[in-house]
Order: sequence, then structure tokens, then C-alpha cells
Amino acid sequence: MMISCKRKLIDLSTPRVMGILNITPDSFYEGSRLKNADEALKKTEQMLNEGADFLDVGGMSTRPGSEILSETDELNRVIPIIEIILKNFPETLISVDTWRSKVALEAVGAGAAIVNDISAGSLDSELFQTVAKLDVPYILMHMQGTPQTMQQNPVYKDVVLEVNQFLSEKIFELRKLGVSDIILDPGFGFGKTIDHNYRLLKNLNLIGFGEFPILAGLSRKSMIKKLLDVDEKNALNGTTAVNMIALQNGANILRMHDVKEAKQCVQIWQELKNSD
Repeated sequence: MMISCKRKLIDLSTPRVMGILNITPDSFYEGSRLKNADEALKKTEQMLNEGADFLDVGGMSTRPGSEILSETDELNRVIPIIEIILKNFPETLISVDTWRSKVALEAVGAGAAIVNDISAGSLDSELFQTVAKLDVPYILMHMQGTPQTMQQNPVYKDVVLEVNQFLSEKIFELRKLGVSDIILDPGFGFGKTIDHNYRLLKNLNLIGFGEFPILAGLSRKSMIKKLLDVDEKNALNGTTAVNMIALQNGANILRMHDVKEAKQCVQIWQELKNSD
């Protein structure tokens, strides 16, 4: 459970927290939207002070029904933010949230250390080869459909089996290209019903058959909101509950809007794990 980021070995056997930086006007959680570099720097400082191990910078919303941003606009949002973060906080480990090969290439060139791709290479045929050339860790996520269509009518015979099969096939492709550091994300909320999401959460330890680090992106998502009948602003308590379940079932990274609460969750989980 080790990955290499900027020539540093990161041990993921101790769960880590990835803070979300959305440089977007339309991400599903209004409280996460950052309008400019000043807001991004302020949020970065807050998250780092709260203990974030990684920051995930994204310039295009991938919420259900979201519109596709032009490549130029995505680059213009993401690259300056990565550069200014690293200028002010040079040790920060940044993940770039993109499915585009050019954005991944330029983001890593600007100092990003990880590529986080919701599409598993399906939306840009050059993405896998680009990641291989960049030699950075890659977050491989399952999604049924696209952000524009994924929640219209997701259907599985066995969601855990099918997600695992999909990820296994993609891992094979990546390994052939020489990509060694692969983190798996089952894609909570990306082409799944509430029942599908909770089946995946319950069986999270089966994803990747225990051979790969697992990222759980559960923060304030609809599987919490719809079940508890709350909006995004009131979904933090539910998020903490599902995060604890994810940790107990093998999650290595929690991707979160709320870093402090996630770090507290990890701390409690560690105490429970180490207790006699």
C-alpha cells in the first residue's frame, strides 16, 4: 500500500485524507466552489492546517447532468491554481481531477503529483499512455455512462462483481503500459442507485481483491442526502458515518470537502483498531 509521489514514498496503510478544491461555479456542493486564486489559497491553507495529505484540484464539475467544459477553459482554471498553491505551499501533494490527457500532462508539468480520472480512460484515448509517460500515481474510477447520463437508469446484475471486473480489465491495460501506482475508486454516485452505493460500501474490502489502495469519495453525496432527506449543507454527519464504515471496510484515502472532520474520523478509527 505504498505509492510514490515526487520521489516520496507515501504509506497508505495508514488512511489518508484528500481535500477537494473545486475551481468551478457549478459543483454539486455550493460550499466547495472557489472563484479565484485568493479563495483557493485560503482554502488550501485551511485544509493543510487541518491535516490534508493530498489536495485534489478540479476545474470541471462532474455532477450528474453537468456540462462538458472546453479543454482551454479547464486548463485556464486548473494550471494557475496548481502553480500558485505550490509557490506558496511547495510541499503540497496535488492530485489533478481530470479525464483529459492534455490537462493531466500540463498539470503534472506544473507540479501535480497524481492524476485522478473519473472516466478510467474512456473519455480520452490518450489518457492511459500519458499517465504511463508521466510516471505518477493514477486514481482509476468506475463510472457507468458519463456524467451527463450516468444517473438516468443505472442497472447491474451484481454491482460489486461488475465494478471489480471493470477495474480488473483497466488495471491490465495500465500494467501493460507500465503504470505501477494504481489507486482504485469504486465511483460512489457515478452511475449507481442508493442500493448500489451501499452494496459497494458494505463490500469495499472486495474491490481490487485487497491488492490495491482504495479511495472512497463519499463526501456529502446523494447516497447520504436522499437516504437522510437532507441537503448538501446538512450532510456532514452522514458523511462521517459512511466514512467510518469505509475505513472499517478497507478504505485508504477519504476524499473530502471537510478535512478536519475526516481526520478526526481516521483518528477514532485508528484508536479502535489499536485497542486491545
